[in-house]
Amino acid sequence: MSFHLLPLPISGFPFTTIFGNDWKRKADASHLYIRGSICLVVLSVALIATLYGLFCLRYRETQLLMNWFGFGFNGFGQIRTNEKLTDGESAGDANVTYPISIDIVCRNLEEEPVQICQHNSNVDTQIRTSWSRRAALHSNSDGRLCLAGFGVGAPSQRGCGGCVEESRGCQDAHISEGYLALSFTDRVECWNSERNEKKPGWSMVIPDNTGPSLAFPLVPGGYIASNPPFYRPLSPQLLAVSLALGTEHAVLLTASGDIYTWGSGSHGQLGHGDLSPQEEPRAVEALMGMSMSTVAAGGWHSVCTSAGGDLYVWGWNESGQVGLPSRALRGEQQKSQDTGGASTCNDEESYDEVFISIQAFPALVDVTQSCEVSKISCGSRHTAAVTSTGDLYTWGWGEYGQLGQGTENSSDEPRRVEFFKDQGLRVVDVVCGPWNTFVSAIKEDSSLHPDTNILHRMETLPVGVEHKGQCTD
Repeated sequence: MSFHLLPLPISGFPFTTIFGNDWKRKADASHLYIRGSICLVVLSVALIATLYGLFCLRYRETQLLMNWFGFGFNGFGQIRTNEKLTDGESAGDANVTYPISIDIVCRNLEEEPVQICQHNSNVDTQIRTSWSRRAALHSNSDGRLCLAGFGVGAPSQRGCGGCVEESRGCQDAHISEGYLALSFTDRVECWNSERNEKKPGWSMVIPDNTGPSLAFPLVPGGYIASNPPFYRPLSPQLLAVSLALGTEHAVLLTASGDIYTWGSGSHGQLGHGDLSPQEEPRAVEALMGMSMSTVAAGGWHSVCTSAGGDLYVWGWNESGQVGLPSRALRGEQQKSQDTGGASTCNDEESYDEVFISIQAFPALVDVTQSCEVSKISCGSRHTAAVTSTGDLYTWGWGEYGQLGQGTENSSDEPRRVEFFKDQGLRVVDVVCGPWNTFVSAIKEDSSLHPDTNILHRMETLPVGVEHKGQCTD
């Protein structure tokens, strides 16, 4: 005997009679819960996709090739090699007065060039300088330091020159004429630059840092100096976060935004209103109550910026490096402009202008009234500042072209380096050597060329070729 089960329409099934009136309320609640869960999942996916898109955009912006440029003193090939010098030319003839791109190619001196940094979007390169050398610090997984300049490789070599194998994995570095200091996550090593050593001449284990994040040459409990004794203690009560070392003085930034200085004060570089030295860190009272964000130190002058982007400068102003009127500089300019004809001015200034030789207190300098200062750096006697709009301004001593204005003239007024604006480049960083300047820049609008690097692989500006664009006075 067979049975045939007839389909029972669900809509007609007496659920209410069998299960009671609560069934409908529970079913409606379940449907609402399911729909709500689905909506939540959809919104989460959309949010994740949006965040991922923003991350990719930001990653692309930050990983764009930040091409480095250099100008100024090039006597040892630290900007470009002197292989192009002709008979009769000296190293001084190789000085660079316009920004030129730096082809950072890393190699071992006994190997073929291996390009691991520039033109590689996964590698961020930072520049460290001394008078005769340039160091490129690469932050890829193999992170190491590569040198160019005096005593590095043969004159025919281009790019970084020699990679320091002992620097693999280093996080930061400080380079001077005599020593190379390498900062690792667990230690600091100092190598003698003039010796072929198999091990560092000095090293120390870095203790755990329980305070604020430190920028090298700061280390927990102190800082690393350019010359022995390398480790110098600092009071933990300072809560130091950044330190700039000048020729004979130091400028320190604390976590609270205060500025401390010590060392020689012979040119007013300490900012205390006199020329007296200070053996211990002393607060710059003129800046108390104003939160500072960055510091820099030149040979005999000092610079800092406030949290609001204002620029304060003090110290020696013989070449206009403080950004205030310099009598010595104006006198040199007058001599160069004098053609021997009758002058419309007498020997005394016909205008009331105050000249500053030494600025012993911090002075507010207006680089530009339209934007803030975001990055600063000092050479021996020149200063460079990057604004929030991505422009580069330079002033001070320019005898080697370190101001990037296409001349070897000095200036006591901040002037914009027009090259970067003309090339559609946004300056993001600046590092001054004693007599030269290095600048990192990206394309102002990278979306116009998504499949090329930041300088379109330098098709319009070959490596080592100076830009002959117009320079405004």
